[in-house]
Amino acid sequence: MRIHPAGLGLLALWLGVAGASQGQVTEEQFEARALPALAIEEPYDFHRQHAEGLPPRPRDPDERPRDDEIEIGAGWSVEIPADASAPLVAAGEELQRYLKEAMGVEVALKRPDRIDGWRERPRTIVAAARDAMPGLGDPLKASKDYRITVAGDAVAVCGHDDRGAMYGLYNLVMRFSLREAPYLPRDLDTVRHSLYQARMTLSGLGWMEWPDRYLATLPLYGFDAIHCSIYRNPNNAPGADPHWSDRDIRKHPPGAMKDLTRRAARFGIDVYAPLLYHYTGTPENVEGLRKLVRDVLAEFPEIRGYVLLTEGFYYRKWFGAGGQGDEDLRAWVREWSKAVAIVAEEAHRINPKVEILPWEYNVAFSPDQAETKAYVMTQLPESTIPLLTFENGKSFELDGQKGYLRDYAISQVGPAEVTQAQLRAARERNFRAVYSKADTFASWQFGTFPYLPFPYQWHERYKALEEWKVDGTLESWSYGFKPNWVAEMRAWYAWSDAPPLDDLLRRIARREFGAGGEDDVLAAWKSFSEAIRVYPDTGPNWGSNNAVASPLFFAKPKPRAMTLGHSWSDQGLWSGQSQLNPYWPYVPSRLVFWPDFTNQHDAARGYTAFFTVPVFQKYLKLSADRMEEGLLRYRRAALRAPEAKRQAAFREVLLAEQLRRMMLSGHAILEFEQQRLALARSTDAAERRELLRSMTALLREEKGRTTSARETARRDSRLGYEWEQDYIYTPDTIQEKLDLIDDTLDRQIPAYRREHGLEEEQP
Repeated sequence: MRIHPAGLGLLALWLGVAGASQGQVTEEQFEARALPALAIEEPYDFHRQHAEGLPPRPRDPDERPRDDEIEIGAGWSVEIPADASAPLVAAGEELQRYLKEAMGVEVALKRPDRIDGWRERPRTIVAAARDAMPGLGDPLKASKDYRITVAGDAVAVCGHDDRGAMYGLYNLVMRFSLREAPYLPRDLDTVRHSLYQARMTLSGLGWMEWPDRYLATLPLYGFDAIHCSIYRNPNNAPGADPHWSDRDIRKHPPGAMKDLTRRAARFGIDVYAPLLYHYTGTPENVEGLRKLVRDVLAEFPEIRGYVLLTEGFYYRKWFGAGGQGDEDLRAWVREWSKAVAIVAEEAHRINPKVEILPWEYNVAFSPDQAETKAYVMTQLPESTIPLLTFENGKSFELDGQKGYLRDYAISQVGPAEVTQAQLRAARERNFRAVYSKADTFASWQFGTFPYLPFPYQWHERYKALEEWKVDGTLESWSYGFKPNWVAEMRAWYAWSDAPPLDDLLRRIARREFGAGGEDDVLAAWKSFSEAIRVYPDTGPNWGSNNAVASPLFFAKPKPRAMTLGHSWSDQGLWSGQSQLNPYWPYVPSRLVFWPDFTNQHDAARGYTAFFTVPVFQKYLKLSADRMEEGLLRYRRAALRAPEAKRQAAFREVLLAEQLRRMMLSGHAILEFEQQRLALARSTDAAERRELLRSMTALLREEKGRTTSARETARRDSRLGYEWEQDYIYTPDTIQEKLDLIDDTLDRQIPAYRREHGLEEEQP
């Protein structure tokens, strides 16, 4: 740890001399305060916390209602009609729980037979669908719309339907949380229209892991659905699929899917599920598909929709995205669309309302494939709802070198050129709706983080989704959902009549860091948002996900797991199946930078893809530098936070620090590899000595950064985790990297110097 014994005293002296309002806090100075103040967490601690239910942010005891506000306090009640649906009742119970646990206010929950004369009901929050509240619901147009009105000391929450009233109650919780007290404006009268027919997410805890307290958070953040049982048919039926085999994908226990749909429904959460099938078009195969649809819908009539993702629902041969060529792709699309039509026909014969969502993710999405992707829209039956990938394939340019996003990312807002073409083509037809897989709070670009603090960039995506009239969204994939302030911001912008961005962010900043720090926090978030805009995309690889734990190899290491160099088994095939590199078996092999130890190929050049290494490194460093610009103010805001908020503020800063470290470690690994390759190819002693000096200095710098990354991961068990692979890095795997750095510095480089006669002369 980079903590000096006198760190606390030195920092206190520094703050006293320079003043927190003027001084710039370095990473080392911040760590000296933050790390000792935060408890150590074990891996999966976050999982337990979310399963039990995170405690709500407490009321600020210093807050008092303004003259233009009313206070919800002692003697108040929440009234919901006796015939209200279970989700609306649950929302009332959640509001009651929140007021007690966070605001210190106990309110009664009443269930009268009739809701009328709400204005004459003092100290009452009345929530119901518009039929029960004549006149109030006239402006409401569709499900999930709601109106909140304050009159005297009464509050009306009127929904277009029960689900709208439910979301209105959850919005009250959001308002109290932002205000840090149970206060509402006396003149509050807001009509909010839902911008999306559906907003679904995946679990951030694990495959099919949806505990009740976790489910209860989803409507608070504006979600109305979950996508679950990924890569497994809901009835556990095999997909007749050699790529996604029973050997690889676990089955859920008997009754688990039924239980989940029942529990989710209590909170107003619908369920979407995948449908997997290997379609070949033969009569027997077609009948098998029809039978699968009939069986699934008969067993699960509650499921709202089925996602037909090409990773599991495909024609003849599965393929990865890109490189198939126009002619073959179009032929494949036509046959795949026939399979989609069979599903839609069979499903709608049973239930006309069920949603069928074809998602052709694996059809190439590079910008030159726009016509092919649009062609898909001409082949799908109009009774389906296309699910489009929002940003993948979006082009961008760095110093005249052109590339495109190769996986989910937020460095580009989107939509991609291919998605724009699809949206235009879809509008020419009469689809039920058009949905999109669109990240809104986290992304695979930094897939080992629970959320990404780039609010201004995220807001640009929210605007783009609205401008392109996307009707529904799937808003997470590998990383899933974990409650966070960016997802809270997203919830506001999923309805109309949201606050102006800076107003909302200022209130979030005040809540998270305390009064007086808002300017620093907003400035930091602007810098972070600028940083991600210049970040060069790497695709679904090690750099932005595992760089703080990815090793720097000076020489090919000894194997740490079974190797197959001399047996009849093929090492490459075995490693491909296991996804493990036996020389570094801590993560899937694609999440480790692996040099070409024959020194024939530049692995760094292969990693940077579209860009030369110097251009890629330039923008990676620029992104890290802009993160540091923001961190200077972020650290200061956290150190000035009131004591009650300081630990949470420290965690916010450390998450941003880890993002910057990911960028700098990625830069260091590529630089080290360039120098290692140059060393292997050099025959000049002076040049080799200089390379060794530079590599030694780089390793020492990376050691300090990696030590900080380890200490941060020890204090935040969310870091390094994403449910598809559990932990990509833990403090223990970061320690393995540190051990290798020490071995390289203490043994490998000195041995190389001795072997090649390159030992430094002693002064």
